[in-house]
Amino acid sequence: MTAPLTGANGRAEETRPAPRVPLGELLFALLMLALGVYAVVGVFSIHVPVGVQVGPRVFPIFVAVILLGSAGAVLIGLFRGQRAEVEEGEDIDPNARTDWLTLAKIVGGLLAHLLLIDVIGWAPAAALLFGIVAWALGAKRWWPGFVIGLAIGLIVQIVFGEMLGLSLPLGPALGWLGGII
Repeated sequence: MTAPLTGANGRAEETRPAPRVPLGELLFALLMLALGVYAVVGVFSIHVPVGVQVGPRVFPIFVAVILLGSAGAVLIGLFRGQRAEVEEGEDIDPNARTDWLTLAKIVGGLLAHLLLIDVIGWAPAAALLFGIVAWALGAKRWWPGFVIGLAIGLIVQIVFGEMLGLSLPLGPALGWLGGII
């Protein structure tokens, strides 16, 4: 039988039960683990051309390993009793409520982007996404988001679509670029 713990004052101190694993942190780690497993399974469905030494599986394998390693580290830390520290930033309002309207606008913009990539092309869909996110986050002038999105979309289209040979749809508005680039 063990003796009760005594403090500096010589009196027995009350012991607390071990803290439970926080549900949010556990769900985050499990989600990362599931994403890592999904990425590993998905890697084997990627077609690799014959004779290619560094193929299209390299980056997804790298991402999957990072996800699985991070998830494992977080899970081990959680079960050892380590907890995430509360953010102590001066601009953080712990009593602030979630702005569901802004979140809905951004999710709507992302869905519009995904649905319109094949219809209008990669660059115009990216411009639309950037503009919607700028508007949703309260930019005073939302139209630069469209312009910046179009510029970034065109750069991605040229670098990834044309130079690296990935399949990014040009869409009807930019179909004429296919013959130039």
